[in-house]
Amino acid sequence: MDTDVSEYEAKINADMVLYNGKIITVNDEFSIAEAVAIKNGKFIFVGTNEGAFKLAGSHTELLDLDKATVMPGIIDGHTHWDLAAQSELFEEIPDVNTLPELLSWVRLEARKKKKGEWIIHPTFFPTRLKEMIWPSLIELDEAAPENPVFLNGSYSGMINTAAMKASGILEDIKNPDLIRDKKSGKLNGIVRSSSFDLLTRIEKQTPSPAQRLDALSNMLNRYNQVGITSVCVGMGSPKSLGDYVELRKLGKLTVRIFQNMNVPDGGKAPIESIKNEIKSWNIKTGSGDEWIKVGSLKTWVDGGILTGTAWMKEPWGNKAAKIFGLDDANYRGFLLLDKNQLSHLIAMSADLGWKFSAHITGSGGVDVYLKAIEEVNKKIPLKGKRFSIIHGNFYSAEAIARMVRFGVYADMQPAWFYKDADAMEYVLGMEKMQDFHPYRSMIDAGVMINGGSDHMVKFDSIRSVNPYNPFLSIWSAVTHETERGSKIVPEEAVKREDGLRMYTINNAYASFEEDIKGSIEPGKLADLIVLSDDILECPAEKIKDISVKMTMVDGRIVYGKENALTKFANWKGDIAVHLYKQ
Repeated sequence: MDTDVSEYEAKINADMVLYNGKIITVNDEFSIAEAVAIKNGKFIFVGTNEGAFKLAGSHTELLDLDKATVMPGIIDGHTHWDLAAQSELFEEIPDVNTLPELLSWVRLEARKKKKGEWIIHPTFFPTRLKEMIWPSLIELDEAAPENPVFLNGSYSGMINTAAMKASGILEDIKNPDLIRDKKSGKLNGIVRSSSFDLLTRIEKQTPSPAQRLDALSNMLNRYNQVGITSVCVGMGSPKSLGDYVELRKLGKLTVRIFQNMNVPDGGKAPIESIKNEIKSWNIKTGSGDEWIKVGSLKTWVDGGILTGTAWMKEPWGNKAAKIFGLDDANYRGFLLLDKNQLSHLIAMSADLGWKFSAHITGSGGVDVYLKAIEEVNKKIPLKGKRFSIIHGNFYSAEAIARMVRFGVYADMQPAWFYKDADAMEYVLGMEKMQDFHPYRSMIDAGVMINGGSDHMVKFDSIRSVNPYNPFLSIWSAVTHETERGSKIVPEEAVKREDGLRMYTINNAYASFEEDIKGSIEPGKLADLIVLSDDILECPAEKIKDISVKMTMVDGRIVYGKENALTKFANWKGDIAVHLYKQ
């Protein structure tokens, strides 16, 4: 970190100087500075107040931080903000926390809607209810006897009898993904995602192109308000990059984009067919610029922990029947791709110059993926390619050792621990929870953890199905505490510095951009945020309540009051004169 400026630097007129603050640089030394100078969207100086003022000219704007804490802009390592932007565009998605609240909402919708009109909750997980259980078919039928109901849990869901009738699903249907009651043998309403296509539900209203762009812009503004300056978009296609390009043309792109691309056909088609289609895109990981960049190839290996469809090394167990409606004592979830299929995709990605990532949520899926990595590594060295596991959740000591050996990153969501650790502990028992989000063990072993939200539904940063408020997530990683007040395996909590790295420099490494962002250092992009509290020194409980006073992207204030700026030419007096106030 520089504390003085050279004779050449002293002749540079900075565009802006922020001074009199506690600036957490997140550089290699994790050093603290007082001031930064910015020019042309980049930091040109990080150090003392006096050093920064040597770079000020008559048109330099000044911002007195009034001792406030500053840190690099937040990078969300895994989000579906583009889906979230449209999720409540036409109507608010209910935030239900108990079974009575859910059934009350269904009854209210049934009174509002016409007979036969579908009632759909687009993202519902029984584990998020206080009771941690699906409603019974009888309860759902009583709440909406004449309206089809669909509770969509992404990898599993539930329908009522009216939905079965509307979709032509009869009791004599032969489909193992339509779950039956163990005692009666009749359909109990629980359906796996492979059967969702059987439902004749009417698709939700589609926004116009102008509405879609406005929705995307508004969501980016919400992200700026919680300090997010860059994201890795969880999935997409070459076509979906067009919206980001259009937002940039309109001057509304206030967050930098690194977008993953879906593997064609999920990786199930013949590998040569997949390879040829990807080559036809004429892009690869890193294509683009510092605003819009192509990310990883992404596929799916299993389902989800919230619906009991994650592929586990061992059966889900007896308690899973209560929450997930599973009656098979040997049920382990489902596996979408086996080791052989994954090996072909991994080798292809390495050959074509792509980073490769896979959605995996269960311990068995993690093992299958890492065994495929190990197989490919015998012929193609993979360390340094920064391949990753999206979610993962369960990491054994053996899995961690393999990740270190092959340089596999972990794209994790601490808010999942906050929301779901209690349910997982109930279903799996405390012994298996030793491997659930073991941050401390992973970091100590040398695994790179990338913090993200997996945000995809609702607008609010806390009340979203997957909260995207980064300070809630950092707090969860630092305390290993849950929404219900439990501290599960607290020894796996991380230091505050590591929590900050997970949402800054680590995510810059994940996108091969550690040289241009993720820390506050000369030459890097001027993306930073001003906090309401000192995240390194405040009581741990206060971390989740931290708010953002100002967000800057590319040297431009995108959230926070700009009238606190003063021209250097008009500045008279000492450093403490011009106070920054929210």
